[in-house]
Amino acid sequence: MRTKFSRGLLGGFLLLSSLVSLSLSYSADDVSSRRLLKATSNRGIQQYLIPHNKLRAKRGLPPLKWSKKLANYASWWAHKRQGDCRLIHSNSNYGENLFWGSGSDWKPRDAVTAWAAEKRNYNRKTNSCRKNKECLHYTQIIWRNSLKVGCAKVVCRTGDTLVSCNYDPHGNVMGQKPF
Repeated sequence: MRTKFSRGLLGGFLLLSSLVSLSLSYSADDVSSRRLLKATSNRGIQQYLIPHNKLRAKRGLPPLKWSKKLANYASWWAHKRQGDCRLIHSNSNYGENLFWGSGSDWKPRDAVTAWAAEKRNYNRKTNSCRKNKECLHYTQIIWRNSLKVGCAKVVCRTGDTLVSCNYDPHGNVMGQKPF
């Protein structure tokens, strides 16, 4: 038979256990998130850089270098958009390309390939996009003064994919040509 003291002791133990467990789960989630970002970066860097730099090489442009700072920023913004997966720009001082794909099977190269497909919409002679067509994602990739890139991918709550890439210095400067 338990006494009040032992129930009180047991209650205190359970409360303490719950707090420790909650604390550990928060720490584990925090550590897990950092590990995920690091693991994604280490494994995924080339999946972003190779298609970017192939496009740049075709124009005789120097390769982009990976920036952890830009990747962290891209990850922060992608996670902010994870709830609705909307293509809303962050309005930072970086250049930014966003990609949305239905479902979760999209790879980094798919996003870069979609942006690269805009090449057909860019008129170098007039330094503009064809009427009612997108080309600024493509021109950001091949912007000669952009030297660094960092990207991140999230699967949104809808199950769809959002990819964010940031570039420094930013491209698409009015009155200037990309290369």
